Amino acid sequence: MDPIKNQIAAIDPFEPGTEPSGEEALHRMLSGSTVYSDTNPLRNVSSLEDKRRRKARIAGGLLLGAAAVTAGVLVASNFGTVSPAPAPAISSEAATPTPSTSAAPSPSATATPSATPTAVPTQSATPTAPAVATTAPVAPPVQAPTLKTFTFPDGHLSFEYPADWTIRTEQGPYAAPQDQANSVIARVSDGAGSEVARVFNGNYGDGTAGPVERTILDRAVVAGVRDNSGEKVEFGFSSTQSRYVPYDGPAYEGMPTAPTAPVNDPPVYIMDVRISSELQAGATTSGTNQVRVPNGIMSAYVVFDSTKQPTFATPAAAKAWIGTQQYAQLKAMLLSLSYK
Repeated sequence: MDPIKNQIAAIDPFEPGTEPSGEEALHRMLSGSTVYSDTNPLRNVSSLEDKRRRKARIAGGLLLGAAAVTAGVLVASNFGTVSPAPAPAISSEAATPTPSTSAAPSPSATATPSATPTAVPTQSATPTAPAVATTAPVAPPVQAPTLKTFTFPDGHLSFEYPADWTIRTEQGPYAAPQDQANSVIARVSDGAGSEVARVFNGNYGDGTAGPVERTILDRAVVAGVRDNSGEKVEFGFSSTQSRYVPYDGPAYEGMPTAPTAPVNDPPVYIMDVRISSELQAGATTSGTNQVRVPNGIMSAYVVFDSTKQPTFATPAAAKAWIGTQQYAQLKAMLLSLSYK
């Protein structure tokens, strides 16, 4: 009877919490006239349907909990340590903070990414130079020309000279009347009025030469003039010493022996323009400074003080004169000679 008693006690609607006597209850049920009705609600008695629902809810909760734990373990193992993303390149635009995401498992076994803002350095603005007040440009004073150009009457030969020097022309030698007009000597004087050079152009030429010992102190090619033979024309500053020419027999008779003649004259300093073959150092001929050009002859040379013999007291003094302004001006004038 114990099992039957227990079942009856579980569904007894009248005396919950008490354990009635089974025999008495059975006796009342069989002998009494009590009428039972389904309309009376059961007090504190769970129906079988409620129990099934409760069990289903408990089972569903346990299943969800197990699924959540499993998902948390899987997420934590797959994410690992997340390295912060590299900062973006600096641009001239206004920079904004760039979040770097790092993942870490939470105590509830759910991976929750947390955003940590990372400050990105901004490019400093380039300082702007303050505006400078501008003024109207002032034209530099017009400087007087430092050089002038002289051109011979026929327009072929020309040269440059310092602006404070002067030129005076005169009739030059000529071989025929038709050459007279184009035969001109240009006498060049410095700022003090002293004649320092002469330049001749015309159809005439003469001269003599003899054995000399030549020492060349300076030379340079005159690019603007070429001899009719095609030979180069050069500027030269040199000194020459005449050689005594002995003769076999009475003076000025027989054959000279110039190569063995001694030097017996003081040096003569020459600064002029001539063809290259006429400007040789050592024992040579004095030659000539006449350059053949299409319209005749050109000759150009510096005029030294004729009262000074020699012009320079020593060779060292002649070399020192090379470093003076006057020397530079004379050399530049001779180098500027141009035939067109």
